[in-house]
Amino acid sequence: MGILDGKVALVTGAGRGIGREHALMMASEGAKVVVNDLGGDAAGGGADATPAQDVVAEIEAMGGEAVVNGGNVAVFDEANAMVQQAIDTFGDINIIVNNAGILRDRMLFSMSEDDWDAVIAVHLKGTFAPSNHAAKYWRERAKAGEDVYGRIINTASPSGIYGNVGQTNYGAAKAGIAAFSLIAAQELAKYGVTVNCLAPTAWSRMTADLMGGDNAPDGLAEAISPRWIAVITTWLASPEAQNVTGRCFDIRGENLGIAEGWHLGPVAKQTDDPADMGPVIAELMSKARLNASMAGTDHEGPGFPRQSI
Repeated sequence: MGILDGKVALVTGAGRGIGREHALMMASEGAKVVVNDLGGDAAGGGADATPAQDVVAEIEAMGGEAVVNGGNVAVFDEANAMVQQAIDTFGDINIIVNNAGILRDRMLFSMSEDDWDAVIAVHLKGTFAPSNHAAKYWRERAKAGEDVYGRIINTASPSGIYGNVGQTNYGAAKAGIAAFSLIAAQELAKYGVTVNCLAPTAWSRMTADLMGGDNAPDGLAEAISPRWIAVITTWLASPEAQNVTGRCFDIRGENLGIAEGWHLGPVAKQTDDPADMGPVIAELMSKARLNASMAGTDHEGPGFPRQSI
């Protein structure tokens, strides 16, 4: 018996890294899984069904049930087909884990239109599209008086909720996913559907080079194994998580936290003459909390001074 017995999950980008761990752990807890992966490279090029097939084979070897889906999450109709495949194959869809992603890191002045469009499409539209189709299915079931069990678990990033140099495209998409999760949680609550998001730090093919690659400290890859991300994800998909929604979880190995979103800080009265605004802004900045670093703590570095004007 597992905490997801009888549940059906769609995990996007599940052929490698974090998505693979999501699929394997959910299956080990009893879920039937649609393993979606286009099989492209880290920048979004190419396609290969092998990674998804390998994950399905692992699940079947442990006695679980899974099927391959090679669709593109950024194509609306293909996202619909993923959800429908779960329903046609396993009789229902209960869990959507939006994990698929690519990286095209550039400084703003070096970023091409295609770099921007591709990243926004995979991450942001690729979160919206499967969620939209699943939400419509759950809403129709609820309207028909049927029981609904729905979980959406999205993948934001420290780059999106805290900010990171060289990732305006990726960070903007991930910040959008965090906002999407908050709003979708409010919209779907009346149907009994929960929506949460993750801000994971994990060792994968997409992050290894950013963390030092072969020169990374000994033990780092294991300490921030993608498996740690799957633990909270699997729990959030379970019945016990029914009252947890609209939250963003920061995961760094065994450390789990809740990232607290934008709140209104200090307030002052504006003057009606822009030339007199300097002292007003200086007072506000002296009282306002600093923006967060990638660690989620106050950022004292360049570009984030607690300055007077």
